[in-house]
Amino acid sequence: MTHLKEGDKAPAFKGTDQNGQLHSLKAYKGKKLVVYIYPKDNTPACINQACNLRDHYSTFLKEGYMVLGVSMDTEQMHHKFSAKYDLPFPLLADTKRKIIDAFGVWGEKKFMGRIYDGIHRTTFVIDEKGKIERIIRKPKTKQHAEEILA
Repeated sequence: MTHLKEGDKAPAFKGTDQNGQLHSLKAYKGKKLVVYIYPKDNTPACINQACNLRDHYSTFLKEGYMVLGVSMDTEQMHHKFSAKYDLPFPLLADTKRKIIDAFGVWGEKKFMGRIYDGIHRTTFVIDEKGKIERIIRKPKTKQHAEEILA
């Protein structure tokens, strides 16, 4: 799993969202940032997680947090997912796994007795100076906003 620890400097990253907009850690300097990395658009747990964050998005903004989702899905897939569920935050397309690898969330997983490599659902809360304030491993998808804001 991730080699990063709370208090570490967040890895520099760049990626484009569902609308082709470029995002980077540098662009969020001076702001609190939630980077949630998830396995795949339009799967039940990922839908629950995205919609829970959407439903609490105004609270995130009031608390000074920006939110970014990251998965290996393409910009086009993110665009459809975002539109279907009316998501107000960017979803970065990391098709080459650069962000996922930088955050150390790619690795061995088990599901129904099958072992395979994939994304470990993980959220990083990053402070205004670019340091990792919290790491939430295995977030509760239906209560994820509450976990972050607690």
